[in-house]
Amino acid sequence: MRAATVCLSFRNIWMLAIALLAAIALALPVWAADISEFVGDYEGNADLVRADGTVEPRDMSVSIAETRDGFNVSWSTTIQKPDGRIKESDYSVDFLPSPREGIYAAAMTRNVFGHAVQLDPMKGEPYVWGRIEGDTMTVYSLFVADDGGYELQQFDRTLAEGGLMLKFSRLKDGVEQRSVETFLARQ
Repeated sequence: MRAATVCLSFRNIWMLAIALLAAIALALPVWAADISEFVGDYEGNADLVRADGTVEPRDMSVSIAETRDGFNVSWSTTIQKPDGRIKESDYSVDFLPSPREGIYAAAMTRNVFGHAVQLDPMKGEPYVWGRIEGDTMTVYSLFVADDGGYELQQFDRTLAEGGLMLKFSRLKDGVEQRSVETFLARQ
């Protein structure tokens, strides 16, 4: 009887080991296959349409790269003002896989333990996340305004022959403030 108990214990341990290996395999990040299609440098220009209908020309670029733990999206927008001034805005965000497939958490700062974490929207900082769904990578930025309202920026970057189609929109309290669509050519 004792031998049967030992065999059963080894069998249970074996089954537990197989289940553990299967769980680890399922939990491995799936970003590598998804992000590799987007990796590269892209450039283009567009006319941004404001809520009042005015148009503002912009030069745009984006660089998407794999990192050790996820990926990075860096983008730049250059605006030539009517008075000749040039305004350039640059952003760079690291993304890490979340426990939810295809959804990525922004790693924009480090906590006291050195772990990459999100910013705090209650402090006026943007809450940023991304997702990859099919051939589209979307980056969202949510801002909580001082009056408690919100602003949501959405960047859809869809794979296209020779580059990416960019669709950007900015909503403030549910009302579209700006939008732009353009093609960014792979460099």
